[in-house]
Amino acid sequence: EAQYSMGWFYYYGQVVPQDYEEAIEWFRKAVKGNHIEAQYMLGECYYYGRGVPQNYQGALRWCLQAAEQGHPKAQYMVGYSFFYGQGVPQDYGEAVRWMRQAAQQGMASAQYNLGICYYNGLGVPQNYAEAVRWYLRAAEQGLAEAQYTLGLCYYNGHGVSQNYAEAAKWFRKAAEQGNVEAQYSMGWFYYYGQVVPQNYEEAVKWLSKGAEQGNAEAQCMLGVCYYAGRGVLQDYEEAVKWFRLSAEQGDSLAKEALKELGESL
Repeated sequence: EAQYSMGWFYYYGQVVPQDYEEAIEWFRKAVKGNHIEAQYMLGECYYYGRGVPQNYQGALRWCLQAAEQGHPKAQYMVGYSFFYGQGVPQDYGEAVRWMRQAAQQGMASAQYNLGICYYNGLGVPQNYAEAVRWYLRAAEQGLAEAQYTLGLCYYNGHGVSQNYAEAAKWFRKAAEQGNVEAQYSMGWFYYYGQVVPQNYEEAVKWLSKGAEQGNAEAQCMLGVCYYAGRGVLQDYEEAVKWFRLSAEQGDSLAKEALKELGESL
């Protein structure tokens, strides 16, 4: 336990200067005593190339040892490796098996990814209702990606009855945490007055947040707001700026707007 603690101190730079190589030395000592957390941390070091050259196979080997003993983060990492074929041939069925074990222990990221598997029929038969069940568990733990995706399910009526108000509720939660897609969605809702009362100022607030994070759709729509003077003072230069940023990412509407304004990329 003390050897693991020393590794943890060096890994995170607590009390001592951060030193991944020194952390690995202590983790290696701890795993000789079958320390599960040290096994997982070694896997993380290999996965991210911290203190050792990046090696997905090495990461999987150590994470698997911890995962087989019930470590939820290790189970998630093993599932993630199978999902993306990192260090092992891609196998969605195995990904689901390990993700489920981590999800059942309450790990939000695993719950969200298990929902993705059910939603898209990867490793399991497609089942929107089951996807929603897992998204909800992750969303209730505050995972922004799950909140946004759950909002999409309510918006489209996938796995649940279509409910725009419920969709907006989850979009807002995700947007407040900085999820860029949710910020764009909230801006869109306020711009068109769908679900919420039409409010151009609120639309601009959310679109600005998404645009500043680089979302092309939010940038284009923010350009529209500046061009039309909706929610902000009319400002053609600012409109062109946002249209251009959006168009540079390939947004066709932004490209068309620049063309109509006689502006080039």
